[in-house]
Amino acid sequence: MATIKDIAGLAGVSRGTVDRVLNNRGSVKPETAKKIEDIAKALNYTPNLAGKTLAAKKKHLKFGFILFKGTNNSFFNEVMLGIEDRIKSLKEFGATVEVRFSTIDDPETQVKLIDELLAENINGLVITPISHPLVIEKLKKLTSSGFPVVTTNSDIPNCGRLAYVGSNYYKSGETAAGLMNLMGGNSAVNVGIILGSPLVLCHSERVAGFTNQVKKEYPHIKIIDTAINNDDDIESFSVTKQMLLNNPNINALYLVAAGVMGACRAVEDLGLKGKIKIVSYDAIPETIKLIEEGAILATIAQEPFTQGAKPLDILLEYTGQNL
Repeated sequence: MATIKDIAGLAGVSRGTVDRVLNNRGSVKPETAKKIEDIAKALNYTPNLAGKTLAAKKKHLKFGFILFKGTNNSFFNEVMLGIEDRIKSLKEFGATVEVRFSTIDDPETQVKLIDELLAENINGLVITPISHPLVIEKLKKLTSSGFPVVTTNSDIPNCGRLAYVGSNYYKSGETAAGLMNLMGGNSAVNVGIILGSPLVLCHSERVAGFTNQVKKEYPHIKIIDTAINNDDDIESFSVTKQMLLNNPNINALYLVAAGVMGACRAVEDLGLKGKIKIVSYDAIPETIKLIEEGAILATIAQEPFTQGAKPLDILLEYTGQNL
């Protein structure tokens, strides 16, 4: 039976490159990808699932997962459903998952949680990372030793991680700008931005994509003010209401992260429902309800279930290749 090692030898590439092609992970030159796919087909390659299952059971794999957890954040509840689904299926491989939670603004705790999981002898780590030097350096140190790390939901591209599971947040920011333009037509659009945290790369990238696209393409859209809600609905209600009171010319809101329900309640509390155009993220039940009620005009989804499940698939596949 052909193995990834056989394919790599014939293709003249590393086993990691073969793995990326056969599992649609990461970018590989098209001509190299085709060569690998042709060799795999010619050799009738199929993953040796039974062998991997047996090897994984012997290894007693344990993975760590560090996830953001705010006071009120339904998005990460959906991510947790993906994690729980994979925890069940991983039992077949004798693998377990230890889940830990951190807030989005506490890098010291994230580093402490990483150390705690390493002390429990985990074989791989999934993390929604805070973009802070403490976390970045910790992840670089880990990955430089060959330890597999997968980032999910938010990324630190140069930390040496094995893979990233999530959206292209800069592009999604550009998309939000386009949606705001469509909603406003040729009329002046004065936007207030409600941001989760500047320490979270996916949030800052959404703002950067939106801001730069507005500057390039939509001169009639003006960014009036920005506030931080720390991904919390209660705080979101407070900062959104204060922003709208301070800036009565705002007629649109760009809700960059969680706290959507709180922001929409602030708009309604001020009697502005239907007068403020709102673009948000995620298709969680609360957001869908707000769209149905006409409070939100558009939302950009990012598949939270997949963000919980896929990273564990990647770690299992990777460790299975390296058992």
